Amino acid sequence: MPERRETDREAETDSGLGEGERIAKYLASAGVASRRDVEKLIAEGRVSVDGHRLDTPAFKVTGREKILVDGQPVRRPEATRLWRYHKPSGLVTTNRDPDGRPTIFEQLPKALPRVVTIGRLDLSTEGLLLLTNDGELARALELPGTGLERKYRARAYGRVRQEELDKLRDGIVYEGIEYRSIIATLDRAVGSNSWIDMTLIEGKKREARRALESLGLKVNRLIRVSYGPVELGDLSPGAVQEIPAAQLVSLFGSLMADKRSPAAARPPKPAGWAKAKPKPSAPTRTARPKRR
Repeated sequence: MPERRETDREAETDSGLGEGERIAKYLASAGVASRRDVEKLIAEGRVSVDGHRLDTPAFKVTGREKILVDGQPVRRPEATRLWRYHKPSGLVTTNRDPDGRPTIFEQLPKALPRVVTIGRLDLSTEGLLLLTNDGELARALELPGTGLERKYRARAYGRVRQEELDKLRDGIVYEGIEYRSIIATLDRAVGSNSWIDMTLIEGKKREARRALESLGLKVNRLIRVSYGPVELGDLSPGAVQEIPAAQLVSLFGSLMADKRSPAAARPPKPAGWAKAKPKPSAPTRTARPKRR
C-alpha cells in the first residue's frame, strides 16, 4: 500500500471524503472509550495517526494506519464481546480519577481486553455493570430510546408508604432536573430503613437516589440487579463473567454491526449438510433421420 502524505490526509479531513470511517467512531468500536470521550481525547491531543496528531474527530481511517492513543497502539476492532461485572461499593467507574480514588479498571482482570462500561455506577453504588469491547454497542445500550430497563434494590433511611412511591410513576422534577417515570415498590421496612425495588429506563446520573430523596428518604445502599435482559444473579462482588457469543447475539444482535457479530454465534449447519453437487447433464442425442 503506498504511503499517504500528510497533505492528502488534510484534504480528506477538510472535504469529508475518502474511504474508511471517522476516527471517533473507529476508536469507540475498538473499545477505547465512548464516542464522546474519544472526542475529548482528540481535543486534548492524545490521539495520533501515522505520527500525525489529530485535532478533529471527523478524520477518517481504514484501520491499516498506525493509530496511537496516549502513545499506545490501538488494535483493530474485533468481534463484539460483553461481560457481566459485579461492581463493589467504593470504586469509581472511570479510567482516571483526579482525586486518586480506586477505579474499576484497576481492579479488573489483567487478561481482559480494552473495554468500556455501558453506563456508570457511582462510587457507593454496587451491582451489575456491563462491559464491552464495542463502544458503538455501549452507546446503543445506553440510549433511553433503546428502552432497556435498569432495576435496582435500594435501602433507604426513613419510612415511606406505597402511595407516595406511586407518585414517581408520573415522573418528577427535583432540584430543577426532570426525571421520567420510575416504578418503585415497597418491599419491607427493617428498623428505621425501607427496602425498595425500583425500575427506571432513563438512567440519568444518580437518578434512583435522587428520586427517593425527593420523597424525604436517604439512600444508604443501592444495588443494580439487572440491565435490560442481563441479570446480576449470584455473581459475587468483583467477579467478571463473559456472556456467551450466541447469547449475546440473541439479546443484542440487532444493535451490533454485522461486521463485528461474533463468528462463533453463527447458527451451526444442519447435520449432513453439504453443498449440492450439480447433476451431470444428460448427453444430447443427435436425432437420426427417419428411414423411408
